[in-house]
Amino acid sequence: MLDEIAWLLNLRGNDVPHSPVMYAYLIVEIDGAKLFVDESKVTSEVMDHLRYAGIELRPYDSILSEVESLAAQGACLWLDPSSVNAAIVNTFKSSCDRCLKTNGNNSKTNAKNFDGSHDRPMGPTGLYRISPVSLSKAVKNHAELEGMRDSHLRDAAALAQFWFWLEEEINKGMKLTEVEVADKLLEFRLKQAGFIDTSFDTISASGANGAIIHYKPEPGSCSFVDVEKLFLLDSGAQYIDGTTDITRTVHFGEPTERQKECFTRVLQGHIALDQAVFPENTPGFVLDAFARSSLWKIGLDYRHGTGHGVGAALNVHEGPQSISYRYGNLTPLQKGMIVSNEPGYYEDHSFGIRIENLLCVNEVDTANRFGGIEYLGFERLTFVPIQSKMVDLSLLSISEIDWLNGYHSQVWEKVSPLLEGSPRQWLWNNTRPLFKP
Repeated sequence: MLDEIAWLLNLRGNDVPHSPVMYAYLIVEIDGAKLFVDESKVTSEVMDHLRYAGIELRPYDSILSEVESLAAQGACLWLDPSSVNAAIVNTFKSSCDRCLKTNGNNSKTNAKNFDGSHDRPMGPTGLYRISPVSLSKAVKNHAELEGMRDSHLRDAAALAQFWFWLEEEINKGMKLTEVEVADKLLEFRLKQAGFIDTSFDTISASGANGAIIHYKPEPGSCSFVDVEKLFLLDSGAQYIDGTTDITRTVHFGEPTERQKECFTRVLQGHIALDQAVFPENTPGFVLDAFARSSLWKIGLDYRHGTGHGVGAALNVHEGPQSISYRYGNLTPLQKGMIVSNEPGYYEDHSFGIRIENLLCVNEVDTANRFGGIEYLGFERLTFVPIQSKMVDLSLLSISEIDWLNGYHSQVWEKVSPLLEGSPRQWLWNNTRPLFKP
């Protein structure tokens, strides 16, 4: 995967929209590595970085001839069948077949094993397993986590400025299309330090369009933002130091009781997952029901996973971890992994609701440690208000109201220093405590 190359070499590029990666191949050997890339894209600074790390540059289109050469040398290649392309696999397999026919199946070889030894009595072979880079990349180090925290606060400031602007425009009776709204959000993000790109196409969805989970508004055919309908905004950004992904659902008029109940039950699921504490080695699918339970109680559900992994200044969708009803993914959540928390509810041809924050898995200091193991929970990375008028307080427990008030207190504390004037006042107005009637 391109993001594995970028992460392993500590490089970033701009070949792919929304993802700071470059088109390249990488062969890692016992005592060095070869990077296959368009050399015209490599600056002198990057060249020095690679040379210092012992990495050779090779032409991008020479990867297949290098694979053939490795087979001829009797090499054992570790290939990830979920990501390596078919041309490489087929080239290696056909080269192995030729080598075995030429030398015989029992030929000795001087090729190195993965431990550096030379005692493997066979020709070239392929080891087809999940890439060892994938899991290492998913567990963020201190610098990556600090970058994610900092970039999320700058992003939150841009979103506060945007939401203030949008509410003002709506209150003035302005007719704005979903595309115009998405473009304006980009303008606010562009003003933030370190902004590079959006992390995916913004889902700016009014009314029934919000029920289309991966909706993309198009100029000329998209809807106007309707003051009488729910508005769902799912967006994210790539910064030099981090990647963001956030969804908020709001109403510019008066939501119906049905909409408020659905929103509140989605919020309850969001809170339940946010507060989850679980033993180490727990796979994400075990936590998925936490986010659905409140909806299930009235016979509702949603048709997507609850959380996906997120890269640090890399792909906004990253594996191997996830939080999903798809129980085939047994990858345990580990300290330093980042996942989204995004339960939702969608009524076809009517409205969509989703509330999304990013979370970092961290250790929890529990009173007990049954079995002598660690217990884990989550640290919030996203700090943007959740619209209070959408919440039916009668459905929330005292502890859930305390969570919402505590969250909004953190939003104000962390984001207000980055704002001034009317957007700061907007943030103050939208982070006031709520009380159960």
